[in-house]
Amino acid sequence: MIPLDSPRDSAESALARLLTVPRVAELLGRRFDKYGHELHLVGGSVRDALLGRPDDDLDFATDAAPEAVLECVGPVADSVWTTGVAFGTVGISWRGRRIEITTYRSESYDRTSRNPQVTYGETIEEDLGRRDFTINAMSVSVPGHVFCDPFGGLADLGRRVLRTPGRPERSFDDDPLRILRAARFVAQLALRPDPGVVDAMRSRADRLKIVAPERIRDELEKLLLAPDPVAGLTLLVDTGAAEMFLPELPALRLEIDEHHQHKDVYVHSLRVLERAIDRESAYTDGPNLRLRLAALLHDIGKPRTRKHLPRGGVSFHHHEAVGRRMTMSRLSALRFPRDVVDDVGRLVEMHLRFHGYGTADWTDSAVRRYAADAGDLLPLLHALVRSDCTTRNRRKAAALEAAYDELERRIADLAAREELSRIRPDVDGNEVMRVLGIPPGPAVGQALAHLLELRFERGPLGREAAVTELLAWARAQGIRVGSAAPRVEMDLLPVDPPPSGNSSTQL
Repeated sequence: MIPLDSPRDSAESALARLLTVPRVAELLGRRFDKYGHELHLVGGSVRDALLGRPDDDLDFATDAAPEAVLECVGPVADSVWTTGVAFGTVGISWRGRRIEITTYRSESYDRTSRNPQVTYGETIEEDLGRRDFTINAMSVSVPGHVFCDPFGGLADLGRRVLRTPGRPERSFDDDPLRILRAARFVAQLALRPDPGVVDAMRSRADRLKIVAPERIRDELEKLLLAPDPVAGLTLLVDTGAAEMFLPELPALRLEIDEHHQHKDVYVHSLRVLERAIDRESAYTDGPNLRLRLAALLHDIGKPRTRKHLPRGGVSFHHHEAVGRRMTMSRLSALRFPRDVVDDVGRLVEMHLRFHGYGTADWTDSAVRRYAADAGDLLPLLHALVRSDCTTRNRRKAAALEAAYDELERRIADLAAREELSRIRPDVDGNEVMRVLGIPPGPAVGQALAHLLELRFERGPLGREAAVTELLAWARAQGIRVGSAAPRVEMDLLPVDPPPSGNSSTQL
């Protein structure tokens, strides 16, 4: 162990002294010391502190059993949760921090189980030895400030190397989710995995089958929101790990022959993801999970729709519709929230809608429909469509960019005049029933659909014109207007139509 205030003039101790221990950790350490227990800041909390990365969540290890931890922190914590007590972990919220305190552990996993078999350890060194990677196997005692790094994590962090404290095969056997964590750290921290780690990922990839979908989803989300998700995804595909939870991604590596050549869909998809990340800040605040998932999966339907044409070439007709279904199925299986599943599926479905705009005149109706169908997702759709242009033909790329510039300008112009974000019929269902004198039923929905179509075609009609069109439609449908129906000239109650589901779209 190396005291952080030691006079040793080594690169390791000098770097260690840069670590700033949060005040809340100091106060917690003093409390544990008062109760006669050790407390160490551990894992990612130490790693991120050394890297100068802010983190509101703090992880600690202690020699105190969970019951003793509760006795120590219970009286001062703002809140306490004990869902992890069976695994030796007590969670608290204190002074604006989320804190987890875990008793020293020595654990292993049965090859068919998702849960660890926990036995408590006796020393911090033993506890650090069970950690996933050396960069997470460092600790600092509080309040004593003794730095412990038995596996060379500090040196690995400096060299940007990802290693395990022991044999990587044993580490991944103990917890297969560490395979995804390896890829996540590659994406997050620009680390280079040790060759032994890569080999173990490849040989233990099938162990991911026992991991709960929710745990895989959480790691995948962190990976996708990292600075370089392509590096992590590439590692998962190359080691066969992606096949276990996202098989549609490696399936994009379609075989290409000399007679039916087409763009490498896998490489293209990764490139679109990179371009989407580059454009992200122009359309959304910070890393956006929906956009990144849609960019990665937008061509997911191509393998199922590929057809070789008689004279060479390849077609992928309706791959966007097939891709939407595949995307929603896979994200649902990974337990993503329903709104994320729906939104990403919608973006995948709409990513081709724009193509043809540059060669065919879009009416105002088509522009309105494009914006209305995208709804709140319109900014993300803009970013996705622009990112999907990866052609090396500069003239073609410039033409596509100019065409989309024009489309965005037209949407903005129409939005300024017509509030595209609130496109709906000029009258609501209550007024349809009052004008036609009909009860609730399918005819009301059909009438509203007709009026919405007119709204797309002609823009705002106004209430009187809408009622005229409604009456004309009813006559054409053979609907006998009830005696309660007013004349168009009669004073109609000013009913404000309810906001649509797309009412918050910003154009």
